[in-house]
Amino acid sequence: MGLVHLLFIAPSSPSTFSKPERRRQMSTLTVPPVPPSHRDDAKQIFAAFKGIGCDTGTIVEILAHRDAEQRSRIEQEYESAFDDELRKRLASELSGHLKKAVLLWMHEPGERDSVILNKALKGTTKDHNAVTEIICSRSPLEIGQLNRAYFKYVGTNLEEHLEEELSGDHQKLLIEFLTTSRYDGPEFNEAVVEKDAKALNRAAKQLSQAGKPFIQVFSESSRAHLCAVSEAYKSMFNETLDKVISAEAKGNFGHALKTILICAESQPRFYAKVRLKTLIRSIRFESNFIYKNIVSYRQALWKAMKGLGTDDTALIRIVVTRAEIDMQYIKAEYHKNHGKTLHDAIHSDTSGHYRALLLALIGPDN
Repeated sequence: MGLVHLLFIAPSSPSTFSKPERRRQMSTLTVPPVPPSHRDDAKQIFAAFKGIGCDTGTIVEILAHRDAEQRSRIEQEYESAFDDELRKRLASELSGHLKKAVLLWMHEPGERDSVILNKALKGTTKDHNAVTEIICSRSPLEIGQLNRAYFKYVGTNLEEHLEEELSGDHQKLLIEFLTTSRYDGPEFNEAVVEKDAKALNRAAKQLSQAGKPFIQVFSESSRAHLCAVSEAYKSMFNETLDKVISAEAKGNFGHALKTILICAESQPRFYAKVRLKTLIRSIRFESNFIYKNIVSYRQALWKAMKGLGTDDTALIRIVVTRAEIDMQYIKAEYHKNHGKTLHDAIHSDTSGHYRALLLALIGPDN
């Protein structure tokens, strides 16, 4: 029987912080040390709507510097005080990309993911990148929250919607990833890792016609296990899984596989493999690590702003969904790989209050 291993995050890693502290460390959202009362914020927003035109600057200045709980309370206070729905008023007063970004920002995270997915799956043109990004980058806990939120806000099961709107191995992988219960801790079994690496190697040449082994391993494995499989594959066959997927799995299916793989591999690199039984007596490890798709988000942001024109839908989606979670890491990864800051890239590709909102959400350059 193979050894059980775990991924050990060194003490300097953000994973040693409590979850709220971790989020604060990685978030780029800045809120006033002593923010105004929710009533005062609601009054200022109401005043910004009055008269000819809208004081958009005030709207951005307030909402871009309030966290999810504060925005929810402002919304409740506004509706209570003025007998009006704040989101509907924002939708009528704002326009263009700013309107899309502000309205998405007003949602709580689970609801926001549901809105993005529902919109991406509707209509004749599906946004497969958005669907893949949202589902394949979420942890098991977040997947559970997403399933519940989707049913609550959309009124149908996400699994059923994927069955209706997607097809082929891409559909099968996303549904399995969405519905399979996965362990999310650091342990993995060396013998199972080796067995999975061999199974993927046998299936690699037929990946475009028969993706079942890849779907099974990628949907059932914990991120620690899949990371170990990736390393074993490279050691055993002198080739990376990433290159195999790029060569053999095209289109949306390949993109989904690579997204899941990058999520497993892009966790903080301060780890060592150790025998569980030698450490279990002396130390207890946090099993709910941060496993975020930092590299994938950096790549998506770069693609959204490269060349002529900007993919504002992708830009808004990534900035708004990651600002309160891990944008500090994404910014560092972006700067390291593209030789310019994300702040400068957004500044050069956007304008007006839309630019001001995005720059406020990603925070200043450090």
